[in-house]
Amino acid sequence: MKYDVAIIGGGPAGYTAAERAAHYGLSAILFEKNVLGGVCLNEGCVPTKTLLYSAKIYDQLKQAAKYAVKAENPSFDLPKMIARKNKVVKKLTAGIRMKMTEGGVTVVNGEAQIEKYAAGEAIRIACNGEAYEAAHLLLCTGSETVIPPIPGLMETDFWTSREALQSKELPSSLVIIGGGVIGMEFASFYNSLGVKVHVVEMLDKILGPMDRELSDLLQNEYTKKGVQFYLGYKVVAVKGNTVTLEKNGETVDLETEKVLVSVGRKPVLEAYGLNVLQVEKDRNGLLVNSFMQTSKSNVYACGDVTGYSLLAHTAVSEAEVAIDHIAGKTDRRMSYKAIPGVVYTNPEIAGVGKTEEELQAEGIPYQVKKLPMVFSGRFVAENEMGNGVCKLILSEDNKVIGAHLLGNPASELIVIAGIAIEKGMTAEELSSFVYPHPTVGEIIKETLV
Repeated sequence: MKYDVAIIGGGPAGYTAAERAAHYGLSAILFEKNVLGGVCLNEGCVPTKTLLYSAKIYDQLKQAAKYAVKAENPSFDLPKMIARKNKVVKKLTAGIRMKMTEGGVTVVNGEAQIEKYAAGEAIRIACNGEAYEAAHLLLCTGSETVIPPIPGLMETDFWTSREALQSKELPSSLVIIGGGVIGMEFASFYNSLGVKVHVVEMLDKILGPMDRELSDLLQNEYTKKGVQFYLGYKVVAVKGNTVTLEKNGETVDLETEKVLVSVGRKPVLEAYGLNVLQVEKDRNGLLVNSFMQTSKSNVYACGDVTGYSLLAHTAVSEAEVAIDHIAGKTDRRMSYKAIPGVVYTNPEIAGVGKTEEELQAEGIPYQVKKLPMVFSGRFVAENEMGNGVCKLILSEDNKVIGAHLLGNPASELIVIAGIAIEKGMTAEELSSFVYPHPTVGEIIKETLV
């Protein structure tokens, strides 16, 4: 059983690589030990957004009077929300499997093990008692939840995102350890459903590397909604229903029914024979070049396993670059200049390119163009009393180098700025396009005027 390409891991990087390889006429085999779609489709991106949309609809019903609509005593059914989420996931995983079948990709459900690697020879992989050989290998093994060494945590029935996405019962209160993207999205969901939410973050701001000004504004929005934030605090112990925090020598005890751990993720580098390859590592992931090759030229790594950008859309792009290089189709190299980051809270926040904080740290001159979202007629019509900001960052020669949006639908608009950044457009070029009216997207043009 010999193949042109073997792929370990069936998440966004893996299934994209398999589909693209088949498109180019390469024989491909894809190994996945769990379910196709990886963490993103089964335990992350898609299920969280499905639940968040239900919560958003519920929020809108509670605020219907603002729009002259009567919706008395709105309620929700959490088990049915979970059931709908599972239905969406099942439908999308079935779609991926169908694509693999139509493309002639061999899919093996099992835990692959790299058995042999030698320069100039086929790479040998074993799975379920069978041996396979491939000329090229793609490592798309993804990432796993980081569980911090907090005293008492392992003796507690805590949640990670996996358990939080399956629970059909609401806790009365929830302490979220970690105020990053995952933490804030769950804070948004549970706050909308009436849970008392506490967010604990070691940094002095939520959402880590995202624009500070907009992160602070989003925090203010959720503070008004009742979420309590503990910034600059470290969790020093978890005992029963008590979470103990420490800051500057002072301790605070939080009583909670449930604890959700969301401090980040780390690349999966164990359990599939990576040591056989002897590839170089970089920081906490695998070292790759701009074609996604590791230190072994016929071994590629894509997605979270590189430890660089733990985002599904980055993984997809990296997989495309890798397969294109294997197929000899283009000289396309991976670019990280314009990787969008989105937080699907309500309101949404999104950013791409440089932040002010990054530019200040690097000593690079820049200029800011900023406008409230209420300068968009469509935004005003659809967001009664809603706030938001469009911030565009320009270089000295007037090129767009950063964009940060707070307000719905930031997730859909950020790609416009991302294209401009990737293509090196000036403010004049970006504003010269015809934007449909009325749309929230017009705010980009208005901000540049």
